[in-house]
Amino acid sequence: EFDYSGSQCIKALKEEGIEVVLINPNIATVQTGQEKDDYSQGADRVYFLPIQPSIVMDVIRKENPDGIIVSMGGQTALNVGVELWKTGQLQKEGVEVLGTQIDVIEATEDREIFSEKLKEINETIALSYSATNIDEALDIAKNKIGYPVLVRAAFALGGLGSGFAANDDEMRALAAKAFACSNQIIIDQDLRGWKELEYEVVRDSSDNCITVCNMENFDPLGVHTGDSIVVAPSQTLTNREYFMLRKTALKVVRHLGIVGECNIQYALNPVSEKYCIIEVNARLSRSSALASKATGYPLAYVATKLSLGRDLVTLRNSVTRTTTACFEPSLDYCVLKMPRWDLKKFSRVSKNLGSSMLSVGEVMAIGRTFEEVMQKACRMVNPSLDGLEGRDSGLIVDEDEVSLEDQLKTPTDTRLFAVQAALEDGWSVDKVYELTKIDKWFLSKLKNIATMRHACR
Repeated sequence: EFDYSGSQCIKALKEEGIEVVLINPNIATVQTGQEKDDYSQGADRVYFLPIQPSIVMDVIRKENPDGIIVSMGGQTALNVGVELWKTGQLQKEGVEVLGTQIDVIEATEDREIFSEKLKEINETIALSYSATNIDEALDIAKNKIGYPVLVRAAFALGGLGSGFAANDDEMRALAAKAFACSNQIIIDQDLRGWKELEYEVVRDSSDNCITVCNMENFDPLGVHTGDSIVVAPSQTLTNREYFMLRKTALKVVRHLGIVGECNIQYALNPVSEKYCIIEVNARLSRSSALASKATGYPLAYVATKLSLGRDLVTLRNSVTRTTTACFEPSLDYCVLKMPRWDLKKFSRVSKNLGSSMLSVGEVMAIGRTFEEVMQKACRMVNPSLDGLEGRDSGLIVDEDEVSLEDQLKTPTDTRLFAVQAALEDGWSVDKVYELTKIDKWFLSKLKNIATMRHACR
């Protein structure tokens, strides 16, 4: 995903006649390839070096660039950019940060500043506190929030070192693990069972702001987005809910002062219109690559142009070449992202999914209906399947070991097939919903697949 962002970024910079220096330790990427044609020009110079503050500074001193873009290389690049700015090294070398400024990035990464910023515009995040030692973490979990809580490391990628704690002992173990990744940990209110949604938002320096795509997780909150099936556009929101969250997204992004692209994640109560903002990523993320491909709106390309001071109104839409980039794509089709795991390769590894990401890849399916994209995605992830199968998939755990009911309760890499087996066995949508908290709309579509499979036999 970050290769996609970086390649688009380089293309946008070269179009403007800018000399580009790239630091990327991964040689197996498109953006580091040197055999480029006129259509896809590459960076002028590529350094195959680790993204670490001292090494980045060595390259900056050698190349003497005017500006730096830190939002295209994921969390690692962002953390290095923040550190170099805070220690004054970028300012000393006269290097300007393009796009979203470092103080804005810090406001989105540091929970306390983020919470204060949102209070200024009467928006709320899920009850959340940061801690710098285990005793402080225990006090927060017990007295300020109340168990169960979500524990995670700040400034970490893919939910590294995170999990749910239901008591002091679990809290101690998780906090110790999280402190191994970061010097600050975040303790969040447990919102498992709520819907998880995100909006991709683009804003320019003239304050034009649009939402390009919104996405919905198939699994309720509690499973990392990278481990959940994601569908774009959202399928289960009412018109009122959709516009309520869109309005909030634009308000938050404008207040923070983000220039370029970002995504905002929400938790939405399934039975009321109550919502919490989970986080804002002031960078290109995995979801941005999905949104770009799903809508045909090149987010990284546009974000790069905006970071150079261009605005959405004068930028052309690179697909139609006639309309401006200041429009919101509307989709008459459905896009589904399904993760792929390789947990079978490792013995004694838990197959349970939680707040820490375990998937090693993902596929994207496009179709007219949810049933179609679900079947396509299953075939791509596992070519031996004919589509979404229940017991015929051979992926369900032996029911003598784990009952089907328990398989539905706990999110695992094979729960989808257990859900399908239950629906094929004649379980009602309501019963499956009570065990999984997967939205009834999604379950009713899976029921359609089960009914069709039954009819075809």
